Amino acid sequence: MIEMEKFYIKSPLNYVGGKYKILNQIIPKFPKHIKTFVDLFGGGFNVGINVNAETIVYNDVIEPLCELMTYFSTTQADEVIKELEDNIHNNDLNKENADAFLKLRNKYNYNEYKSESEKNIDFYTLILYSFNYQIRFNQNMKYNTPFGKNRSSYNPNIKKNLEKFVDKINKINVKISEKKFVDFNFSNLGEDDFVYCDPPYLITTGSYNDGNRGIKDWTLDDEKKLLDILDDLNSRGVKFALSNVLIANDKKNDVLTEWSKKYTVYIIKNTFNNSNYRRKNKDDTIEVLITNYKEGENE
Repeated sequence: MIEMEKFYIKSPLNYVGGKYKILNQIIPKFPKHIKTFVDLFGGGFNVGINVNAETIVYNDVIEPLCELMTYFSTTQADEVIKELEDNIHNNDLNKENADAFLKLRNKYNYNEYKSESEKNIDFYTLILYSFNYQIRFNQNMKYNTPFGKNRSSYNPNIKKNLEKFVDKINKINVKISEKKFVDFNFSNLGEDDFVYCDPPYLITTGSYNDGNRGIKDWTLDDEKKLLDILDDLNSRGVKFALSNVLIANDKKNDVLTEWSKKYTVYIIKNTFNNSNYRRKNKDDTIEVLITNYKEGENE
């Protein structure tokens, strides 16, 4: 962990499916020179925040996340932390005060905000005191994650991560985009650009792809559309990398496995019980990074 903290910044969002723990296996495989880096399923932004590129695009379909990233990118770290800590104090939030959490959640869902800053701070504050730091919305886009009693809270580690993250996002040339992946405009990308995809995984179910975040769940049709987009990028000479799993929970993603044969597949190790193609038991999971280039190619 010391090595990771030395080289990589951790998102202040404990995002389900976040890639922080395996950044040392992913980022070294990226091209060394990138003009525009597109983080197509931005989420907690663990990957994009750590990439060197002239322009970094954070894209996500969840509007409040995009607004929060915009706030982080346009506000100094000391100001963010002061507003956050004042908000926690003023709302009497702690690990045991469920009533205070529910009162703030109700305010966020039903009040008209006079400033985007206040709205973003309330949203982030809610995340910090939500069950397992999860981000969930109902179909009406009302925040509905339950209280994380005696589990979730603002703490020194989150403060440190937040400060480093906001400092970094203030320094990079980041553009925030709120698009469904099928609606994203790839037409301006060329051979010096790079697209990274970490979509919901078809054969696993978590809070990020269970259809309970105000967006529909990930389907086989979505999977095929994304793979078609990546094929098109490849035909135009645009480099890409796709994070996914080939096998999980005794299920196999046959569509992805067959499609991946056209490209380079790297096994991601040490995140699941057994990361290789020969499964020893039904609990084995094979997580992969699929690229349309070989590591070090054209560098």
